[in-house]
Amino acid sequence: MKNILLSVAIAILLVSCKEDTKEKIIDASKAVGAEVKESIDTVKINVEKAIDTTKIKAKELIVKGAEKVEEGAKKVKEKAAKN
Repeated sequence: MKNILLSVAIAILLVSCKEDTKEKIIDASKAVGAEVKESIDTVKINVEKAIDTTKIKAKELIVKGAEKVEEGAKKVKEKAAKN
């Protein structure tokens, strides 16, 4: 009789521990999911900043390139006028 009661008690204990473990796993999964989402948001913000910086630098390069083209065209016109 004692063995049966002991076996039932152990079985109940194992079942109740499994439920606690399941809850802990669910909570841990939610926490990891939240951390991953925060990391993704941080990466997204950093990528957007990098894209904005690249756009600004590209605009500056285009302006400088256009100025160089204008200078070259001016020199060609001057040489053509001298000949």
